[in-house]
Amino acid sequence: MQSVIHVNLPQNSYEIAIASGSLDKLGAWMSGEESKPLNLGKKVLVVSNPAIFKRYGERAIGSLTAAGFEVASCILPAGEQYKTLTSLQKIYNLALENRLERSSTMVALGGGVIGDMTGFAAASWLRGINFVQVPTSLLAMVDAAIGGKTGVNHPKGKNLIGAFHQPRLVLIDPDVLKTLPPREFRAGIAEVIKYGVIWDADLFAKLEQSSRLDQLRYLDEEILQIILKHSCQAKAIVVGKDEKESGLRALLNYGHTIGHAVESLTGYKSVNHGEAVAIGMVAAGQIAVDIRSWNKAAAERQNELIKKAGLPTKLPTGLDVEEIINSLQTDKKVESGKVRFVLPTQIGAATVTDRVPPDVLRQVLWQMQ
Repeated sequence: MQSVIHVNLPQNSYEIAIASGSLDKLGAWMSGEESKPLNLGKKVLVVSNPAIFKRYGERAIGSLTAAGFEVASCILPAGEQYKTLTSLQKIYNLALENRLERSSTMVALGGGVIGDMTGFAAASWLRGINFVQVPTSLLAMVDAAIGGKTGVNHPKGKNLIGAFHQPRLVLIDPDVLKTLPPREFRAGIAEVIKYGVIWDADLFAKLEQSSRLDQLRYLDEEILQIILKHSCQAKAIVVGKDEKESGLRALLNYGHTIGHAVESLTGYKSVNHGEAVAIGMVAAGQIAVDIRSWNKAAAERQNELIKKAGLPTKLPTGLDVEEIINSLQTDKKVESGKVRFVLPTQIGAATVTDRVPPDVLRQVLWQMQ
């Protein structure tokens, strides 16, 4: 499996490389032996978490060292609850200790949390240095590693502190998914379903044809390739047309408005990002049906895919509806005090609106308890 997808931007265009075994060629990709020259400096700081670094750190660092890079590493605790300014300080300390320069590179080896933190550290260290994404989770491969959104959480809201900072390269090795825990795989499938609903009807149909979506071992190589390629292409096209989320890119937040509220209200512990997005998609889909912008049959098709992926369709037990509604006011997508929702109009298309009646939102959330 090998393909290269281009993210075309007015400035800072880059490639998403999907290639089996590419982790062992990370140094070659970064030095330009496997792709176009990136002209990166020699100093590299690899940022990861303990479990990922134990499994893949030696291979990544060995590849970088063999390519002539001087490599240091930074290990951060795993989990969304550690995606904070405190964790960021550790990256800064090691960047200073290892004398990273403006030509140096931070490499994110891990899932979306590591990618977001590493990207923000790279965006803010010396006012911006190079950054390479090596995603190890499905969610990061199809979504979080692409597009340059970086940041950390505030206790009152997800990703409220951050910056746009595009990577120089996204290197995806599908082989690493073989060691991904099933729950994390399902979390990634939530984002894949999102692309099918808002952008890619063909991808949606392919997912429907698959007998199971809840574990990697039930997917053949062809459907995995379709999932990775179609999802990355969708993200690349949208980001290429709207890098800073002034319009079209907001569609990628489908399921995320209510999803982010669920994550923050559960302390980023009991519900992971993909599970929260799944809940948010069910809610947004029902809102769309209730205001008659989407039909019930399409919503049921979406919900069946979510169930097939082993993802939740109800709110977590004990979560208060009024707390969710209040939490929505801190969402990044609020404009002039109005919460904006991404709502589907058909399989493969969606729109953004701030005209969701409060009683409809409340009723949908009550029904999902």
